[in-house]
Amino acid sequence: MEWQAGLYDRHYGFVSEYGKGLLPLLAPKPGERILDLGCGTGDLTAEIHRSGAEVIGVDRSEAMIREARRKFPSIEFVCADAVTFESGRSFHAVFSNAVLHWIRDAEALLRNVYRLLLPGGRFVAEFGGAGNVRTIEDAIRRVMARRGRVAESPWFFPTIGEYAVLMEKAGFCVVFAAHFERMTELEDGENGLDHWIRMFAFPYLAELSEAEIRSLIEDVKAQVRDHLFYDGKWHADYRRIRVAAVRED
Repeated sequence: MEWQAGLYDRHYGFVSEYGKGLLPLLAPKPGERILDLGCGTGDLTAEIHRSGAEVIGVDRSEAMIREARRKFPSIEFVCADAVTFESGRSFHAVFSNAVLHWIRDAEALLRNVYRLLLPGGRFVAEFGGAGNVRTIEDAIRRVMARRGRVAESPWFFPTIGEYAVLMEKAGFCVVFAAHFERMTELEDGENGLDHWIRMFAFPYLAELSEAEIRSLIEDVKAQVRDHLFYDGKWHADYRRIRVAAVRED
């Protein structure tokens, strides 16, 4: 299944809005070369570009890259995998928002980020940490198990200690790390969780028919309603990790 770029922009602007809070940690400077790893539809790439930095946005989703190029034609966007992306030039900083929990081979990813950076270059990222969307994911897995289906989680939600160890093993000096809760309001009232599951939990749905998907979503909603639906809106129980590190040589 492919990312739905239009749905992403219509209903999940909060991803880039929250990501703006990461930019002061990046502190982009005019003339720097910065890589936005997992850029989505390019909103944060454009924010970095406005700082005067030279920025390249990379995402493995062709749909996301097409939309990013449409929205921001003056910025370079490349469709590539974060683990294998190569560039003829090194970067002063690598930035990543809401992406790294999709990359299960964190060691390979961090080795590539290290390779892409100049000596002393910065790595700044935010992603899902231990406990992220646990209420939603546990409900999905229970509903699927009752239907005789077993699915491996598509996500990697480490503890802050686990990820810091991986960064240090790759050669980084970790200068900042935080693990925090962010209960996140979803748009579109009663349909908010439906859209979230279709957008972000789509790997769980890959082998299901449309009727099965609708039934699963209704069962999941029934299980989590008491915890995640209030004030007329659904919420996602996010727990995020935010890190900053420097390439050491």
